[in-house]
Amino acid sequence: MKLQMLGLCRFSYVGLRGYQVEHASFEERRAYLYAPERLARRWLWFTEVALPGWRAQTDPDFTLVVMTGPDLPEPYLSRLRDLATEIPQLRLELVPPMERHLAACRAAVAPHLDDGADVIGHFRHDDDDAVALDYVARTRADFARVAPLWQEEGKLSLDYARGLMLKMEGGRMEITPRLCHNMGVALTIFLRPDAAETALSFDHSKLAQWMPGVSINRPLMFIRSIHGDSDSGAMGPGTPWQVEPGTEGRLLRERFGLKRGALKELAQRLG
Repeated sequence: MKLQMLGLCRFSYVGLRGYQVEHASFEERRAYLYAPERLARRWLWFTEVALPGWRAQTDPDFTLVVMTGPDLPEPYLSRLRDLATEIPQLRLELVPPMERHLAACRAAVAPHLDDGADVIGHFRHDDDDAVALDYVARTRADFARVAPLWQEEGKLSLDYARGLMLKMEGGRMEITPRLCHNMGVALTIFLRPDAAETALSFDHSKLAQWMPGVSINRPLMFIRSIHGDSDSGAMGPGTPWQVEPGTEGRLLRERFGLKRGALKELAQRLG
């Protein structure tokens, strides 16, 4: 069974709906998203936190579509084009502002569907979150174990629940280990190739309404960022877990390709 891993990352896309912070018009939305200070911060999150894990995936067979608008201010549009040239798995899609957010997401993803795939593993990825270096490899292996569930209904979610909450505020960094179900990051929605939906079509907090789900609580698989520009600044429901003393730096390095010192410096730059 051929599985395509296909993700969508929205980078300051000027569209209505689909976010917790809403605006009444495209003009208001554009002014908010394209504010120079905000764009500078989002670029730091994207390049310093989100991208390292995608650059170094142990299984390079995936596609990550970065969705933004054709009027994204420079130098960011050119920088995204450069990244799409540099990183083989990254695809840039320039989608004009659309009122129907799910239709916009579908327009971004549709050109990259593999017609030869038997199943598409759709995933969403916020531009300030991170997944572990083996997210794609483990998702493939774990899907193979539960594929019969998907075959019955043509829909299945696979959730990696063990993560770290990364809070940056006032120039300081705080990391909180949490077990959280269906947070949206490191969550894969398996659909048939001809399905009209994408990962964004389903409220990740209510997936049981539409499909069976499997949750795996090991290993550590995601970092979710919380900061002043977050669409949702709340940590959300979850259960604490303990990191062995003195191992936090090693976990960041080995699981995500990140350095604790660099994250602390990022907090100061963002602060």
